[in-house]
Amino acid sequence: MPRFDSRLLLVTDRQQTGGRPLRSVVEQALRGGVTAVQVRERDLSTRALLALARELRALADPAGCRLLINDRVDLALATEHTGVHLRSDSLPVAVARRLVGPDRVVGVSAHSGEEVLRAESEGADYVVFGPIYATPSKVSFGPPLGLHELEKICARVRIPVLGIGGVTAERAREVRGAGAFGVAVIAAILSAPDVERAARELIDAASS
Repeated sequence: MPRFDSRLLLVTDRQQTGGRPLRSVVEQALRGGVTAVQVRERDLSTRALLALARELRALADPAGCRLLINDRVDLALATEHTGVHLRSDSLPVAVARRLVGPDRVVGVSAHSGEEVLRAESEGADYVVFGPIYATPSKVSFGPPLGLHELEKICARVRIPVLGIGGVTAERAREVRGAGAFGVAVIAAILSAPDVERAARELIDAASS
């Protein structure tokens, strides 16, 4: 299986860039050191999402950044060197793995300890677990799971676990202290006035 080694995963949402083009914001984040980007624009048509993925792929490759497509195995296959990030209720990891092959990263979103354990047993390369803190973007997933739940599940699995939900640079240190491999963020980078600086601060916090 490929190795997921990024301490910080940037999840895209072009509605949170403050009117700035997503391409420009991602480009700044890459300059700040981001090495993994998950393309998560669920309201786009298939063609528009494919075009965006290829546009971001052109930025990611020279920067040595790993690109993942949210839930769309077909679009991951249509975009070179691109992995897939599955929802918790999506295709089983084993099915996605058969489709994309052994060399592409397959990640999973999980909202309970049981989902993390299942993702690992099915062969996921990493898991994004949350929400850890309260955040508007994760209200539909229920109340925050908290650092204690994160700590418990991190002690039970070997694959990288990234904490998501309300993560800031200050909180990234708490998430790492609970045993997480790293963090995943949306607004903390996309909405930041200085995207490059925000990325650097998060990476420093998540790597300490």
